[in-house]
Amino acid sequence: MSLFDSEFLKRLEYLSLISKRVFRGQLLAQRRTKQMGGGIEFADHREYSRGDDLRYLDWNIYARYGDLLLKRFQEEEDLHVYILLDISPSMNTGAPSKFDYARQVAAALAYIALADLDRVAIHAYAHEVCASMQLTRGKDRILSVLRFLDELKVTGTNTDLARVVRGFVNRAPRTGLVIILSDLFDQSGFKKGMDILRHRKFEPHVIQLHTQEEAQPSFLGDIELVEVETGELRKLTVTERKLRQYQQLFREFLEQIETYCRNYSLSCTRTTIDVPFDELILRMMRAAGGLA
Repeated sequence: MSLFDSEFLKRLEYLSLISKRVFRGQLLAQRRTKQMGGGIEFADHREYSRGDDLRYLDWNIYARYGDLLLKRFQEEEDLHVYILLDISPSMNTGAPSKFDYARQVAAALAYIALADLDRVAIHAYAHEVCASMQLTRGKDRILSVLRFLDELKVTGTNTDLARVVRGFVNRAPRTGLVIILSDLFDQSGFKKGMDILRHRKFEPHVIQLHTQEEAQPSFLGDIELVEVETGELRKLTVTERKLRQYQQLFREFLEQIETYCRNYSLSCTRTTIDVPFDELILRMMRAAGGLA
């Protein structure tokens, strides 16, 4: 697995060691559920109802006040982490490609979650889900994760996040954190898919990737462009004025993503692929408040 060599594995282990369960904070959204008895932390009481288990009665309160109240406890749940990885043709640009970079970031996030005993699933998508690794748990599963990621290929036509998400939420066994690794170059827009996740009580985290060339292209003159996802061919003359217009539109596109996430209190990470993947993860940790 050339993408995941021994040096890559060493960097993964380093990230795991310094994470100190930081992703149980804002990024991996610690889950706690209230249930009767057997928990690890007292939460509150509720009134006794006919048929309730008498073992969980608070006898001290009954002896003092005569009230029949049952103890409730909080217990941590395993977190379900779903990684939606864009493998559409637009991800196959850059050097290294956005596709390769996204797979490395996905591997790092999966490794940290698995080391923290969370459950991880990966769904690779373009116009639909093209390949899936179902929920798995345990640090020893990382080699299976790496093999799955290593065998993925860029495929599909145009990206359709909304269609992908509709299918995903109907098949997911329960809600959890959804990490979207993509350039978000979606002709129908990214908001519909994000809205579905929010409304179905998932917690989206967006990691938007792009290259420096996509943000600030430098070519001028007569060129021929091919839309990589649709195959559409277009000839045009690029002037300095048009180049500035494009750069402004691209900035507005990135601002739309950040504004949407900010308005709905969603986590959002934006990066160019020249940032080493482990530096990106460390930056995410700092943003989650886990590192100085």
